[in-house]
Amino acid sequence: MKIAQKAKMKRMFNEAGIQVNINALNMLDDQLDRLVHRWVQNTKDGNVRRLTPELLWIALGKFIQNP
Repeated sequence: MKIAQKAKMKRMFNEAGIQVNINALNMLDDQLDRLVHRWVQNTKDGNVRRLTPELLWIALGKFIQNP
């Protein structure tokens, strides 16, 4: 599944003076896909039906909420 805009990712690397090829971009996109799936599963496991900024810590897997 395509998660990221590869042109935007490539531009960000280029602005930092880093060359990146399409294979590396595809691998980064795959990692983003896995990360988003983990966020979805964390949210589902946390029994959250509507994700709000106040509940974002659940999606991110930070189960010890900071006051």
